[in-house]
Amino acid sequence: MALGHRLELRQGQGLVITPQLQQAIKLLQLSNLELDAFVEAELERNPLLQRDDGPPDSEQGAERAADEADRPTENLGLDAVSDSAASQQMDAAPDDLSPGERATGDGPSVDGAESAAEQAGGQIDWSRTGGGGNFESDDHYEGALSRPPTLIEHLTGQLAVAGLSPAQNVVAGVLIDAVDETGYLRADLDEVAERLGCGLAFVEAVLTALQGFEPAGVMARDVRECLALQLKDVNRYDPCMAALLDNLDLLAKRDMNALRKICGVDDEDLREMVAEIRALTPRPGAAFHADPPQTLVPDVHVRETPGGLWHVELNTDTLPKVLVDQRYHARVSKGARTDQEKTFVSDSFATANWLVKSLDQRAKTILKVSSEIVRQQDGFLAYGVEHLRPLNLKTVADAIGMHESTVSRVTSNKYIATPRGVFELKYFFTSAIQSSEGGEAHSAASVRHKIKGLVEAERTEADVHSDDRIVEILKEAGVDIARRTVAKYRDALRIPSSVERRRLIKQTA
Repeated sequence: MALGHRLELRQGQGLVITPQLQQAIKLLQLSNLELDAFVEAELERNPLLQRDDGPPDSEQGAERAADEADRPTENLGLDAVSDSAASQQMDAAPDDLSPGERATGDGPSVDGAESAAEQAGGQIDWSRTGGGGNFESDDHYEGALSRPPTLIEHLTGQLAVAGLSPAQNVVAGVLIDAVDETGYLRADLDEVAERLGCGLAFVEAVLTALQGFEPAGVMARDVRECLALQLKDVNRYDPCMAALLDNLDLLAKRDMNALRKICGVDDEDLREMVAEIRALTPRPGAAFHADPPQTLVPDVHVRETPGGLWHVELNTDTLPKVLVDQRYHARVSKGARTDQEKTFVSDSFATANWLVKSLDQRAKTILKVSSEIVRQQDGFLAYGVEHLRPLNLKTVADAIGMHESTVSRVTSNKYIATPRGVFELKYFFTSAIQSSEGGEAHSAASVRHKIKGLVEAERTEADVHSDDRIVEILKEAGVDIARRTVAKYRDALRIPSSVERRRLIKQTA
């Protein structure tokens, strides 16, 4: 059989995901912060997009917008399209235009502004100058004063009034620069002494002085030294406490018998010493580097209506509000001359329309999925976590006519505010644990809650339940669960074993 080349035409069907569809799918799984950053980038890139800030609230802004609408557009080219900031409201009447900004390409120069001010006999207003040159704004100083000091700044401030010699100040500055964010010294003293050309004893003497700075425990080289410095600060460092700090590994294992022999104390003294250790902080510098707490903003709100039903609504504060500026698009379309300009305007218009539609579809999808989750988990909203039902993605997807992958993307990084708190949407999807009596299955979250309740009810050593006993109690309650599952849930809840719990109860008794 001879081999040869030939051309063939075949007709077939296939599913192709366009780039815009891929981007729309990506928008579903973005959190509200990520979505806001994405929309902000699109607003900067696309001149046909504008924020929906509502109607103008000042006559001056309306007059500016009207003047902008009356400007000739014959000379409007690609540069003006990309540099202009369009802010008219979509499909608005000429008298109802919102405030707009003029194109920045042909504005007056700085020299022109100065000469105009001098001709008017007034003073030049430097309050609006930029941050270039040697000028600093008041906001910069206000921000520096209102910002809490860093750990390095805090230590440097104490060094200025410590009364050390110039040579000691040099060594102290090097050591302070080597402190990490937790307050520990991350420098080798031998290397510091060699680099500065001084003796090791001199560097150690400076370090001893620095270790007396606030917060107590700062400039330590390990955890033991950090805790020892804090105990010395309150005059609680003695030979017994030193022996305890030398055997922190035994304290982590809760081997109290060995610690009692090493420290030479009785049970009561040992309990007091352990309590003092627990009251210390192993990270003295953490308070200076704590990030400001970020408020969790829910995407959906759920509230109970007087009729006993649940009302689900989107949090409009998390939804970006953007519009396509139709009027501005008409103006720049007339001013586009070259093919490159026409292509830019056309692509920008298509992208703007797609983004508006995608944001609207995203909001509707989140609301639809959230409403179905609330319908499935109404028992949790009414009675608590023990009534949380087993739920998977397929159940919700079949109920609302969507694919499981879509439901998974929608529930990622989305939060819902309920009368029982704020939860991630994925919290309501839990695996099922069969009932021992053949009834309705139990959710894994409700079973973990029951295990936690059994452990919290333990008051004496006799009340402590082993994993086998917890299995028996749960089976009596209708939950068919294996011992290894109980151990897995207990570890996930960070609950110690029954042996460790008995030891803790005995120590606190």
